Amino acid sequence: MSKGQALVWGGGLFLCLLFSLAAAVSVGSAEIGIGTVWRVIVDHVLTGNGASMEPDAVIIWELRLPRVILVALIGGTLAVAGTVFQGILRNPLADPYVLGVSSGAAVGSALIVITGWGLSLLGSWSLPLAAFFGAAISVLLVLRLAQIRKHLQVTSLILAGVVVQAFFGAVLTLIISLSPEELNRIQFWLMGSLALREWQHVEAVLPFCVGGFVLCWLFSRELNLFALGDRSATHLGLSVSQVRLGLILLASLMTGAAVSVAGMIGFVGLVIPHIMRMLTGGDHRTLIPLSLLAGAIFLIWADALARVVLEPRELPLGVITAFVGAPFFAVILRKHQHKWHG
Repeated sequence: MSKGQALVWGGGLFLCLLFSLAAAVSVGSAEIGIGTVWRVIVDHVLTGNGASMEPDAVIIWELRLPRVILVALIGGTLAVAGTVFQGILRNPLADPYVLGVSSGAAVGSALIVITGWGLSLLGSWSLPLAAFFGAAISVLLVLRLAQIRKHLQVTSLILAGVVVQAFFGAVLTLIISLSPEELNRIQFWLMGSLALREWQHVEAVLPFCVGGFVLCWLFSRELNLFALGDRSATHLGLSVSQVRLGLILLASLMTGAAVSVAGMIGFVGLVIPHIMRMLTGGDHRTLIPLSLLAGAIFLIWADALARVVLEPRELPLGVITAFVGAPFFAVILRKHQHKWHG
């Protein structure tokens, strides 16, 4: 893809993201025009007191906008993490949810909620860091199970992810059984939800999302080399094992931060990178930022649908993404079966 084409794609997706943000904020039990949404945002940014001027402004700034921005951050983060996993593992089915990374992160977060470890010392950082350790343990287990004679077996990777996901899912169920009083707080990690999210949640996850994206983009060249195979990448000067481990931990940290505030939202990291790769090519210098924008847009609309489809009840966000992602996963799996068994 040329620079001009990349700019067109990036500019188009960015404008679509801005429209999606405003449209999603306007959706809800109280109908608010998109023009009002932008006026409140601009007034608040420029004057600092826009949210105190009228009831609609309070709804926009205090209730809906932080949730929609957080949804965009989570969607972009999961899409970039999925892009990295697919790149370093050379597997189109790799995804934080499918590999069991999300389940490990959910267990880490749930343990903090139950025990309170580190809350007084680390504050808002405790949940993302605990989720990261859970995610890192799960992905390392998956890679270990998928290795045969020190070689990573692509055909075994998904099966290993299913095993690890089932194990951590059982651990999460055990935690719920031992602490029924925390059922409601833990339940959302099983289904994915962004209900009652506030600006403090945006502030907690923002450094992990932005910092993770920047670091992943800086490793675009290395991700491109992985596509050539480990041997070719090594001959071109890439320290394959070290870079792979570093990127796995980085993608796990991003996934952990997302899961700590949103729960297990599946298939975003599978669907979005695959679609963007088909549309724009496999150069990670453009694929990573375009996947970031597309993932944010996708999850914004998925969350809006979750809020309105059964209004006034709200569907878990993970249900919406699963309805889209599960058939997509089946199509990709069917498409690549002949390559793995050929």
